[in-house]
Amino acid sequence: MAEITPEAIHLRPRALTLLQRLLALPAPEEGCALLLGRREGGVWRIERIWPCLNVWEPRAERDRRFAVDPREQLHAQKWGRGQGLLLLGSAHSHPAAEPLPSATDLALTLAPALMLIRGRSAEGEGALACWWLPEEGPPRPLPWRMED
Repeated sequence: MAEITPEAIHLRPRALTLLQRLLALPAPEEGCALLLGRREGGVWRIERIWPCLNVWEPRAERDRRFAVDPREQLHAQKWGRGQGLLLLGSAHSHPAAEPLPSATDLALTLAPALMLIRGRSAEGEGALACWWLPEEGPPRPLPWRMED
């Protein structure tokens, strides 16, 4: 089966606002969320954000690690199907680092996968980056934009 790869990510304004706030809120711990939306050719439209708690154990490592409860993923998928939405990927934060996939992110993610990361820009402000993690090869940055 061929890998379905996005070319660009579009976020609805409310989804983007909610995502930014949810990922910033738990700092200094990493925040996390699931991304629900639609695939329209090469454009993946994120329409809903499914808030999640970081359940990584031990808790003391949550400033650099995150985990989403698998039951939460199942609930999000079931709810999304009822709304005509797909679970497109996940999002998490790097409160003290750039929005780049870490070695741990890559090791713990089942590829192919869409990953959005909120991290610190070179200026120290919150920055959002989208990544495609293919089955083989390095992560690929994806362009994203807010759409009405």
